[in-house]
Amino acid sequence: MSRHSRVRGGWLVAQTLATKKTEVVFTMSGGFINPVIEGLVQHGVRVVNAPDERIAGHLADGWARSSRAPAVCLAGPEGMGNAVPAMLEAFGQHSPVLFITGSSTIKRMGQGGFKEIDHVRVADPLTKYSVLVTDGNRIPEFINKAYEICGSGNPGPVHISIPTDLLYSSFDNPNKRLDRPFSLTAQPEHLAWPDPGEINTLFDKLEKAKRPVVIAGNGVWWGRAETELARFASRYDVPVLIVPYHQALFEGQLPYYFGLADIHQYPPAEAMLRDADLILSIGCRLDNMLNFGNPPLVPKTAELICVNGSITEVADNHAADVNLLGHPRIVLSKLAEAKEGSEPVTREWLKTCRQDRSRWIGELQELIRKESDSRPMHPLALSVEVINAIGSNDFLVIDGGDTHYWAEMALNIAAFNGKPIRGVFHPGPNSLIGCGISFGMALKLMHPTSNVVVLSGDGAFLSGGFGIELAFNENVPITVVIDNNRGLSSIEQQQRRIWDSGEPCGTAFRDVPFDGLFKGLGGHGITIDEPSEIAHAIREAIASNLPACVNVRTKGVISPLVEALTDRRAKSSIE
Repeated sequence: MSRHSRVRGGWLVAQTLATKKTEVVFTMSGGFINPVIEGLVQHGVRVVNAPDERIAGHLADGWARSSRAPAVCLAGPEGMGNAVPAMLEAFGQHSPVLFITGSSTIKRMGQGGFKEIDHVRVADPLTKYSVLVTDGNRIPEFINKAYEICGSGNPGPVHISIPTDLLYSSFDNPNKRLDRPFSLTAQPEHLAWPDPGEINTLFDKLEKAKRPVVIAGNGVWWGRAETELARFASRYDVPVLIVPYHQALFEGQLPYYFGLADIHQYPPAEAMLRDADLILSIGCRLDNMLNFGNPPLVPKTAELICVNGSITEVADNHAADVNLLGHPRIVLSKLAEAKEGSEPVTREWLKTCRQDRSRWIGELQELIRKESDSRPMHPLALSVEVINAIGSNDFLVIDGGDTHYWAEMALNIAAFNGKPIRGVFHPGPNSLIGCGISFGMALKLMHPTSNVVVLSGDGAFLSGGFGIELAFNENVPITVVIDNNRGLSSIEQQQRRIWDSGEPCGTAFRDVPFDGLFKGLGGHGITIDEPSEIAHAIREAIASNLPACVNVRTKGVISPLVEALTDRRAKSSIE
C-alpha cells in the first residue's frame, strides 16, 4: 500500500494487477497512461514496451496462451485503434487477455474531447466484457470483475476503458472506504460440474459405440485437460481429431491423435467422420470450422454429443443430439474412471483409422521425395525440415496462409513419427496473419531456456513482423524462418483459378532480403535454397543467441485447403 493517504487512479490500476500476481504488462508507453506505468514500476511489475499496441496485444495474447492465465495489454487513447486487431485474434482463440485502455476525459465526453472515441462500443463485439469506469474509487472493483470474467467459463479477452482524468486524479486509499471489503487476489477457477446422470448416459453411449471419434477444441487446452483426454482416449481406444486453428494439444506425444478435423488438411478425416457411429465434440463450438455440425462433415447417421464448460457454447451447439454442460477436465476424468478395467470394443476401428492415416502419410512423403530436386523448394519440404530441427524442449510458432496449411501437414508427419515438441502456437480461427513474431517473443520471454522457432510466410512477416525490433531491445533471441515465395501465394492461386483472365493482381513481392534486415538490426541472418541446409542453418541461428533469420526461397504451391476454396463442390464443407 502506498504511504500516501490519497493515490492516483493509475496507481490503483497497478496495485490491483500486482495483487493478482501479474508478472508483466505489455504496452506502448504514452503520456496518458504514465500514472499506470509509474504504479507498475513501484509495485515491481515488469513493463514490456512494444513498438505499437497491436504488437503489445499479441504479446499479451501469446503470454496468455502459454501460461493459460490472464495477461494484460495497456493502451492509451491514441493506441486503442491499434489494439483492435489483437482483440480480434484473442477473441477468436478464447485467449484471456485483459485490455486496459485510457480514454478521453469524462469532463468532455461526447463533445469531441481530446482523442475521443467510444472505446467500449469498439471493443464490445470483440470481447466477453467491455466497460467504461466512471468513478475512480471503483477501479479495483472493475478490474477484479473483468479479471474473473476473462478466465472463467469459456475464456476470452475483456476490456476496461478508464478516462485519463481518472488515471491522473487522486482518490482515497482503498482501505479507507466504508464498503464491505473483498479480496483482489486471483481466485480459483470456477468449474462447471457435470450432472452425474448425464455422465452415466454418455458413458452408456460410448460403451455401445463401435466407431467413435473425438473432436477436441480450445476448451481442452484452456481447461488444462490434455492429460485427461489422453487417458480417456487410451481407455476407449478412440481416435482424436483437433478442430482446425484451435490450440495444438499434443505436439506429437499422443498415440491417439490423428490430425485435424478437416477433410482438406487431413483427408482421412473424411472417412473417419463419414463412418463414425458416435462423434464426441469436446471443448468447441459447432461453428464454421465443423460445418455447424452438419453433413457432409458430420453425417446424419452418427450420434453427435457436445461437451462444453460454458453455457454459451452449449446453447450454440444446435445440431447436437446430446448437449452436456461440464468442464472438459472433469467430464473426461469421470469417463476414464468409469471405463477402468473394462475392455474397449473399438480396436478394429482404431486399426482402420491408423491404416488410412499411414497411407496418407506415405503419400506426403512420396510428394516430398518427388520434389526433392526442385528449386525453389516445396513449402512442405521446408516445414518438415524445420520441425525435424526442433528439439523436445522447443516451441514452434506458425504464421501465414499456405505456410500454415503446409506446416499443419508436416506436423502430422512429425506426430505420426512420435516426434515430441514442447508447444505449437499459431493464429486462431480469424486467421489474422502477422502475429507470429509477437507470439514467439512472448514464448521466449516466458521460457528463456527453450528455443523458439517462428515459421512465417513472407506476407505474414511483412504484415506484423517488424515488431522484431522488440526482440533486440529486450534481448529475446528467437529464430525466424521465412517461407519466402515472394508473394501472397494462397491469394494468387485463388485468383488464377477463379478469375476469367487467370492473371493475378496485387499478390507479388520482390525478393525481400529478410536476413539482411536482421543483420542490419544487429542480429544473425542467412539465405538458403537447399532443404539439406535448413537444419544446420537453424542450429547456427540458435547458437548465435541473437534474434536470427533463416530466409528460405520456396515456390508457391496451392494447398489442398485453398484449392477447395476454388471448388464449388467443396463449398458446403468449408463454410
